[in-house]
Amino acid sequence: MATRAPEPSPTSRPSDQASPPDDDAFARLYEAYADRVYRYLLSRTSSPVDAEELTSRTFLNALANLDGYRGGGAKFGSWLMSIAHNLLANWYRSRGRRPPTASLDDAMGVPANTPGPEASLETSEDIQRVRKAVRRLSADRQRLLALKYVEGATNMEIGRQMGRTEGAIKALHHRTLLQLQEALRER
Repeated sequence: MATRAPEPSPTSRPSDQASPPDDDAFARLYEAYADRVYRYLLSRTSSPVDAEELTSRTFLNALANLDGYRGGGAKFGSWLMSIAHNLLANWYRSRGRRPPTASLDDAMGVPANTPGPEASLETSEDIQRVRKAVRRLSADRQRLLALKYVEGATNMEIGRQMGRTEGAIKALHHRTLLQLQEALRER
């Protein structure tokens, strides 16, 4: 099991000085959190291009509003994820939740070895089966799966967020996967 390095500080400035944020410190924060933010946004948009754009905007907003980050009870990662979540909500509002349309000329550029509609349909059906099975799980089990597989959190981090021990999270994870496997077998 991989352990995460201690959370970097958003700034390297002493508390008695009001200097601008240390670029090197923010670069370390970007390296520490970019994958987590990107995975979260990709899971919600299903578009790598949109997820990359929203990830960039998340870090730009964080940098622009770093003075508003107080630390305190909220960890930097949680603050950053709330920025990503708010940008995602605005993104959905601005798009009206409609998928983008492509021109017929764009379709001509698709390589011939790209899987056809049958393969895409089968994959889509499998994904829908899994999503339906996950939706039938209890809220705490859904949250556990989202934290573990979307946000990439460790069992210890999940335990802290859910108010349980690491061992309890391991057991809940195991039972959740068994329940999910059984639900998928039934179909």
